[in-house]
Amino acid sequence: MVFKKYDIEEALHAEKQDIAAGKLKDDNPLDLSPSFAEFCHACRKGDLKTCQEKITEGVNINARDKFDYTPLILASLCGHYEVVQLLLEAGALCERDTFQGERCLYNALNDRIRNLLLSYDYSKSTDPLQPLAAHITSLLSLEHPKTSDISIVTAHESFNLHKFILSARSPYFAKKLAAAPGINTWRLPNTLPAESFRVAIRHLYLGEVSVDLGDGEEEQEILTGIDRLSRQLETERLFENILEGGDRRLSRQRRTEEVNRGRGQLENWYRTNILKHKVDIDSDKVNSVRWDRKNAIFSDVLLRADEDIVEEDEKKTLATQPVVRNTLGPLNGIPIGPMAKLQTPSRLRKPRKSVLFPVHRAMLLRSEFFLTMFSSGFREAQETDHLQIIPVDCSPEVLEVILNFLYTEKAEFPLDIAIDVLFAADLLFIEKLKQKAAVIISTLGNGSASVVEAENPRGETGIEEIIDIYDVVRAGWDTRVHRLEEFGARYLAYRLERYIDEEEFAKLVRESANRIKHRQETDTVELIDDIRYYLSERFRLRFEDAGLDEMMDEEFNPANPNFATSSSDEPVDISNLKITDDGGVDVLSSLPTTNGQTSRTNGLQITDDFQGVIRTIDGDIVDDEFAEDAMNYRILLGKIEALLENLNLDA
Repeated sequence: MVFKKYDIEEALHAEKQDIAAGKLKDDNPLDLSPSFAEFCHACRKGDLKTCQEKITEGVNINARDKFDYTPLILASLCGHYEVVQLLLEAGALCERDTFQGERCLYNALNDRIRNLLLSYDYSKSTDPLQPLAAHITSLLSLEHPKTSDISIVTAHESFNLHKFILSARSPYFAKKLAAAPGINTWRLPNTLPAESFRVAIRHLYLGEVSVDLGDGEEEQEILTGIDRLSRQLETERLFENILEGGDRRLSRQRRTEEVNRGRGQLENWYRTNILKHKVDIDSDKVNSVRWDRKNAIFSDVLLRADEDIVEEDEKKTLATQPVVRNTLGPLNGIPIGPMAKLQTPSRLRKPRKSVLFPVHRAMLLRSEFFLTMFSSGFREAQETDHLQIIPVDCSPEVLEVILNFLYTEKAEFPLDIAIDVLFAADLLFIEKLKQKAAVIISTLGNGSASVVEAENPRGETGIEEIIDIYDVVRAGWDTRVHRLEEFGARYLAYRLERYIDEEEFAKLVRESANRIKHRQETDTVELIDDIRYYLSERFRLRFEDAGLDEMMDEEFNPANPNFATSSSDEPVDISNLKITDDGGVDVLSSLPTTNGQTSRTNGLQITDDFQGVIRTIDGDIVDDEFAEDAMNYRILLGKIEALLENLNLDA
């Protein structure tokens, strides 16, 4: 890519002029806060966990630091592919027509990152709310399944609309519908052009508002009608957007702002109506609920989620209660004699709770599961006098996360329910939420930390106390999310000494082997292959971090005999280090030689009076950390081989 300096300067100057004149909003505002500085530092280092934490906190991922760098530029420049991917998925800007976008592409460390940046067009990178906006707009033309609950009639046309969208987006409609929630038809004055109302409705439904206004008197009549509707519906920006010129970037910016504003209005309406009116009820009383179809929040279906049963509480209750059994059993379900009262677990446990959420089919259609359900001829698709109750196989907390996503495009939830969200999203065919859950697990899970770092993750709760890594791997298999399979293998490899001897680990390896249908003797075990790969990566990175590669590449300096002499550019293979009989490493004989002279390590002295005690996984004492890594690597590989032999697997 040919990129000249004066092109960048000219683009930057023009952009700054438009921002100063108020024509453009600064997409990359300066942010000097400590939180943003920490975010930028994480992008430089490739710290996925911290990046995800900061994104969840709400940091502006498109801001720039005091050096005029955005997080995306830093991650791209430093070569952290996964961080770049995370930022793009979260809505980081990379427009080729902008100064910062060109900088990001030009400074990409490699072609893999550059191609990833180029694959994210405007709709993906600058408008993460586009799927929500596109769905709401599509409701205007949706005929089956029927979700509209009000018809607004003009002189020559009828519009089938949704009360909750009109109420959320327009203060005028909110007041009118609050006064008459049961109204089904609304007739407009004949003097209002249908095209004017069509433009206004498309604006309320988050669609593009550009329209062919015709010419002459027709154009003036339509514009007058739009202006009138804009003031009456209290949506002043409608008329401003219609009059916007042909500036592509400015028009796009205005649309992004309107979609964000619309999402905020929908979210506020959702929280103050749907979540406010959710009902907690005993599970055995759910079927007695009768919710009138003509309700004030225009809900047309109830979703039910049951709370999980706490088994430990049940066991304690059962242990303290006597169990009396009947002496004469029933015949075909009919008692045939005196029968004592049976103390069953269901009588002893506390009543199970359920939560009912009053929702709208129009928004549930974002899920392929509900789209198929409501398009069918089954009971759930039928319209009844009272709202139908549809159970969803998840906890109320998880169902609320799903509804948050369907109504607002937000997916914010803690790590401890991420696997449950993953399975629920997979059940309901909500692919984007499923991927979001996988991202949270694989980034907040801190999968590439060393054993010591995992023990002390900046003073936070250990990851093992939040999620079970075995459950994560199985979840990746069951939901077909390759990202989780990779994360699980990396996590296990970086802590293999902790898991290798566990019975559950052996069971997981067996399950991985059994996933191959018609398994042959020559087939490998995918999980073991991945663990071996990440195990090699773990020790190679530790070896490189220790600086031995650089030491071995230094030219011999007579003034400082501690520097090594080497002409080799090949990476060091720790498996080739020579191990002495006493468990130490023969560093000097392992290094290359020049003119018959053995190389030395920088600052590493192997002496008899070495006082530090370093032990391997097996407890053997070694001389230094290089020996420890080399021995541990071999020990862990040996343990893998022994495990496979015990399981009678050839991998």
